[in-house]
Amino acid sequence: MSKTYELVGRVKQIDTEQTFPSGFRKRDIVVIDESDPRFPQEIAVNFTREGTAKLNEFAPGDHVAVSFDIRGREWNGRHYVDLHGWKIEKAVKIGGEPTVGAAPTP
Repeated sequence: MSKTYELVGRVKQIDTEQTFPSGFRKRDIVVIDESDPRFPQEIAVNFTREGTAKLNEFAPGDHVAVSFDIRGREWNGRHYVDLHGWKIEKAVKIGGEPTVGAAPTP
């Protein structure tokens, strides 16, 4: 059973969808994790198949929460790790920290 992770941050870029001869579709998003402002981390997460359309609602600068799984594989003697996204939603920045969902009503 795989463990689910969540990344909250700001969208840096959203790549165009790649379609392969097999019909497989892939699209990457880069999210900046600013939880430690001294060392922001740019994290690439890929969405595949029907999940690529989920990225159409977002643009660079948006604050998002991305749910993903870690996937690993071996190919030609090398090992690779992918962050496979399956859910993305807007996050609202409140008091310097992004939170998922709508802002609280005053």
